[in-house]
Amino acid sequence: MDDASVPLSSVLAPAAIDAASIAQIGWVLFGGGTLIFLLVMALLWLALRKPAQPVRPALWIVGGGLVFPVVVLSVLLGWTTLRSATFAQATPSDALVVSVTGHMWWWEIRYRDPATGEEIVTANELHLPVGRTVHLGLTTADVIHSLWVPQLGGKVDMMPGRVNRLLVNATEPGTYRGQCAEYCGQQHARMALHVVAQAPDEFAAWLARQAQAAAEPADALAVLGREAFVAQRCAACHTVRGVAEGLQLGPDLTHVGSRLYLGAGVLPNHPGTLMAWISNVQDLKPGARMPSFAHVGPADLQALAAYLAQLK
Repeated sequence: MDDASVPLSSVLAPAAIDAASIAQIGWVLFGGGTLIFLLVMALLWLALRKPAQPVRPALWIVGGGLVFPVVVLSVLLGWTTLRSATFAQATPSDALVVSVTGHMWWWEIRYRDPATGEEIVTANELHLPVGRTVHLGLTTADVIHSLWVPQLGGKVDMMPGRVNRLLVNATEPGTYRGQCAEYCGQQHARMALHVVAQAPDEFAAWLARQAQAAAEPADALAVLGREAFVAQRCAACHTVRGVAEGLQLGPDLTHVGSRLYLGAGVLPNHPGTLMAWISNVQDLKPGARMPSFAHVGPADLQALAAYLAQLK
């Protein structure tokens, strides 16, 4: 993948309210540490440059080894405690509630359709409205995972049998890369979550599209692809609403063609990479729960990729 196409992932480039607080704390610690380092180096330089003179070891031990660190650390503790108080604020009544469940090695995301109240299920791509607080309910379906989107907030663990909370309030539209930050097995490093922050009207339009059933095939090739989806028993693990209701062992594919990446960030999403992913999953992401479908003929593989690509 071209590095230019990879979304930035840096705690020092915040795009949300809590992330800005974390970045500010980080800069203060970096700056303070740098000043202390320079002070120590200056004292060392003076000690080496001047002739030996009588010193008072007790004064340096008490002043530099006890009083100075106690004062500095106490001030930092008080300031960071006040600065991070907003992290524990209550969820606003108008917050958007979204469920995020970690799986080995992908993310399941559930919204509530504001029109019908029914659940909208998607995977590996989280969409948020800019300027509105989003309450993320975080849990896991298997082992311990941890969600961290550096530009949007801090790291929160996802524990079996528990639902932890993360509040996010994005201030800038854009695409931000998150990652599982707790080792969870063979493909831990390939468990990315891309977060798309949108203007409120764009988010509402996106959510309305996600609530709809799968689009009808746009051409003859896509019709063959839908038939191949059923014939290859893809519905044993995947759901395409309006076509096949799977067991949800794998990601919901109802609108897979609209996502930016495949395999939780392994490949950019287009028909060519869809073909590569379907036929070579175990080469691209060894240990993934999906087997490679290398036995599918080229014609069926092309049709299946074309069908999935138009599910937007």
